[in-house]
Amino acid sequence: MIRSMTGFASATGSSPPHSWSWEVRSVNGKGLDVRVRAPDWIEGLEAGLRKRISAAAARGNITCNLRLTREESGAAMAVNAGQLQSVLDAISQIEAEAMNAGVSLAPSKASDIVALRGVLEQSVTQDDGAALCKTLLTDFDAVLNDFNAMRTGEGAALTEVLASQLTEVENLTAQAATLAAARKDEMAATLRANIARVLENADGVDESRLAQELALLAVKADVTEEIDRLGAHVAAARDLMAQGGPIGRKFDFLMQEFNREANTLCSKAQNSALTAVGLALKAVIDQMREQVQNVE
Repeated sequence: MIRSMTGFASATGSSPPHSWSWEVRSVNGKGLDVRVRAPDWIEGLEAGLRKRISAAAARGNITCNLRLTREESGAAMAVNAGQLQSVLDAISQIEAEAMNAGVSLAPSKASDIVALRGVLEQSVTQDDGAALCKTLLTDFDAVLNDFNAMRTGEGAALTEVLASQLTEVENLTAQAATLAAARKDEMAATLRANIARVLENADGVDESRLAQELALLAVKADVTEEIDRLGAHVAAARDLMAQGGPIGRKFDFLMQEFNREANTLCSKAQNSALTAVGLALKAVIDQMREQVQNVE
C-alpha cells in the first residue's frame, strides 16, 4: 500500500496538573523535513518526537506542535521569612525615627505587612520533567497512528486514481501500436513515390545513396521502440504500486520516462490520428505526474 505525503491529526490529553493539545500536519516535500514546536524545558522531548516521526515517515514536510499548560490554582501560599524579617526591621527603624522626631504613627497591621511585595509567595511545585516527557511521548504515539492512518487512506485513493490512469495509458499505447502498424504501408508507398519523383527530376543521382537516406528517414519515423517502452513503463509502474512503501521518488523518475516517450512519439507521428493519440498520452501522463507528487 502506498501512502500520501499529506496528512493531519490532532488530539488533547492531560495528566494533572498538566494538559496539552497536539497538532501534526504534513505537505509534499522532496525529502523528510521535520519541524517540532514543544516546550524546551522538558529535556529529551523534542528529540523523542523527531525520532518517532522519522521512523513513521520517509518523505514530506512535517510539522508537530505541542501546546502545554499547567493548572496552578491549587498552589499553596507561604511566607517568605527573609523578606518578612527585612520588612519588620524596616518598620522598627521607621517607628524609632518617627518617635525621635515626635511624630506619632498608627500601629502596623499584619494585613498591611502581608500585602507588601515578596512577603507572601505562592509556592511552586517543581515538575518531574522526565516523567512528563515519558507521558507525552506515550500519548503522542496514538496521535502519530492517526496521522499515518490518514496518509494511508489518502494513499489508497491515490492508488485507485493512478491505476485508472495507467490503464488509460495502456489503452492509448495499444491504439498507437495499431495506428503505427496501419501506417507502414502508407509510409512505404510515400517513400517509393518520393524516390520515383527524385529520380525523374534529377540526373546523376546516386540511387544507392538516395535509398540509404530514405531508409534512414523511415527508421527515424518508426515508433515501435517508443510504444514498447511505454508498455514496459506501465508494467514497471504497476510493480512499484504493488511493492508499496516509500516509492514516490522512483515513481517520479518513471513519470519522466513516460513523458519522454510520449514526446518522441508525437514528434515521429507524421500522421494526424497517431499525433492525436500521442497528445492524449501526454495529457494523461501529466495528470499522473501531478498525482505522483503526493506519493511518499
